[in-house]
Amino acid sequence: MSGRPELSTAHHVPPAQTSTSSQGQERDPASPDDYLPPRWLRNAHLQSILSSSDLRRRRGLRRLQALGAQSTEHIFDGGAGVRLQGWHTLIPGMEVRGLALLLHGWEGSAESSYMRMTAASLLEAGYEVVRLNFRDHGDTHHLNEEIFHSCLLPEVLHAACDVAQRFPQRPMVAAGYSLGGNFVLRLALRAPQAGLPLKHVAAVCPVLDPHSALLGMERGLPLYHWYFQRRWRRSLERKRALFPERHLYDDQTLSLSVRELTRWMVEHETDFGTLENYLDGYSVAGNRLATLAVPANILMAQDDPVIPFADFARWQLPPIARLEVARWGGHCGFIENAQCDGFGERWVTDRLTSC
Repeated sequence: MSGRPELSTAHHVPPAQTSTSSQGQERDPASPDDYLPPRWLRNAHLQSILSSSDLRRRRGLRRLQALGAQSTEHIFDGGAGVRLQGWHTLIPGMEVRGLALLLHGWEGSAESSYMRMTAASLLEAGYEVVRLNFRDHGDTHHLNEEIFHSCLLPEVLHAACDVAQRFPQRPMVAAGYSLGGNFVLRLALRAPQAGLPLKHVAAVCPVLDPHSALLGMERGLPLYHWYFQRRWRRSLERKRALFPERHLYDDQTLSLSVRELTRWMVEHETDFGTLENYLDGYSVAGNRLATLAVPANILMAQDDPVIPFADFARWQLPPIARLEVARWGGHCGFIENAQCDGFGERWVTDRLTSC
């Protein structure tokens, strides 16, 4: 898109080694330079909408069913009494190469299209997968009394450690999309101190600077603000119905814009005091990843309509982290064809299995 800054080639990853599937067949590595969707799929908004469409969710489910994948529900320990739901998926009888933890975006879930599609791709590569739900996502509002917010890294980190303990003696990798990408980068930052045995992480269109992302949503196509406002309101209504004595916000409060509702929740439901403090609390912008010790790959689209690409062009990454940029893809889209297959899940699988 015009007006987008160009990215220095220093941010790009060197060509990946050829990946191998669980059947031993070689596959070409997924390079953003090779992602060339047909012309009718080069609209950023179409890409973003298709990324979470029912068509793609059903496509993901069919792929998992065709593999004979079996999923089992687990309640993982988030510490301090917090319970987080996750789904452990494997192909019976397969030779397991490793364990992959997947994190979804804000108001997504373990059953989001990109979670299913990525799980299927990793299973084909010989990895068993845990798709973790953040609190209040999916059908989990009843598990914890307090509401979800984006600074709840400690409970996700604690749950990730529980995942590693339940499925030991496997190399562990992790990937996340959008807000999940932000979480997975922060997981990698904290992993050594927490004893989490992460070998590699991959983030697709991660939230980088929450201040900028919120502003971008407000100034962009109104569809995105409406979408997140509507889904968040439904989530908060469900939470209030389950815990009416704890959550006292009224319908007028729930009708506020995303910015003002976030401000209200920060001031009334958290200890951050101000909206600015809260947004700073989960930012990974600037040099916040300077001490990263776990290898990380990040995929971004220049035309992302939700996360401003200009933030990534100014990002300060350590040598252990690499940013790769595709010209097209929208927000977590990267759709390749009419069947809604995605470059994103292929890229995640190639990057995580290359370690």
